[in-house]
Amino acid sequence: MSKLRRRPGQSGFSLIELIVVVTIIGILAAVAIVNVKFAARKAREAALKDNLFEMRKAIDNFYADKQHYPSDLNELVPNYLRKIPTDPITKQPDWDPVMEDPMSLENGMSSDPDPNNLLQPGLIDVKSKAEGKTLDDVPYKDL
Repeated sequence: MSKLRRRPGQSGFSLIELIVVVTIIGILAAVAIVNVKFAARKAREAALKDNLFEMRKAIDNFYADKQHYPSDLNELVPNYLRKIPTDPITKQPDWDPVMEDPMSLENGMSSDPDPNNLLQPGLIDVKSKAEGKTLDDVPYKDL
């Protein structure tokens, strides 16, 4: 068996050493890319939760001030929201409105004290129109 010896004046890395280093760098890069992808998705989900919280707070403040719910999100602008936020998942400012139950309105339980508006349901909540689930496996519509 012959021994590997370097001749005088020869220096550098062997091919195997270079392959090992390139492989390690590739593995580290793959892990970093996956982490960046999840971080961006997690940031969008956090922004979605924050947008929903702010809109729900605005709906509650509207109700506290006027003793009835708004007819739609546009009624919250400009006194309660600067603008209707964009859903960071769908990238559209469209939301799924949740209106008061029409049956409670027919029974005279409307949140609106004005008898002329007795059968017009108000907006009590908003949900995302995004399909799919969060990283925590919760449907976007249930946030």
